[in-house]
Amino acid sequence: MAFLPILRLVVLITCTVFAVIVLGLSAHLTSLSEESLGGYFVFAAMAIAAAALTIITLPAMVGIDFVRRGAFTSMVLVELIWVFVLWVLWIAAAGLAAQEQQFVFGEGNSCNYINTDLATACHEFGAIEAFSFLTWIVLMGYNITLLVYALIGANRGNKTWTSSVGDGLLMSRGEPVPVTPMSTGGDYSHTAPSMQYPPQQQPQWTGQSNHTPMTAQV
Repeated sequence: MAFLPILRLVVLITCTVFAVIVLGLSAHLTSLSEESLGGYFVFAAMAIAAAALTIITLPAMVGIDFVRRGAFTSMVLVELIWVFVLWVLWIAAAGLAAQEQQFVFGEGNSCNYINTDLATACHEFGAIEAFSFLTWIVLMGYNITLLVYALIGANRGNKTWTSSVGDGLLMSRGEPVPVTPMSTGGDYSHTAPSMQYPPQQQPQWTGQSNHTPMTAQV
């Protein structure tokens, strides 16, 4: 199996797992903030949206690619655009989480609070920020790798933008198929046996005509 399809499968599954973790943490943090503060944090809402889109779309892309080859969701151009949208959402969620954590809990806070809800919220801030940054890095790295492969394949004359990742983006489809040369009695005589045809029998001329001359009767 080629490198790029394996990388794609690992990246999509890993990001889906990270998204499930972030979704659970963000939902619990939102519940705590609604109970304690009567509101929610913007970064938590952003993280929930990014995680929900990731959980819905990435497993669907993997499943559809296994069930139906050449589907619209498996096209390289579609995948590049959608993965780009996802990692932009994840970097936005991670940046907002880092900013909000510094504003609420201060820089370098160890989350040693007597109130258990406050300590839990402090730990969830850090976890959401960390997993959001990890998901962004993984998706962006895969996005750049896929773009490089697609550009190299397009430069070699392949229709990479409308093909799927498993179609071999770097293979040059314009190269001729090698053909074993037939023997002509020269240097290639050892590669293929020469074909012998029986000599054709040529008609022999005896100088006598077999036709009987016609006589005219008066």
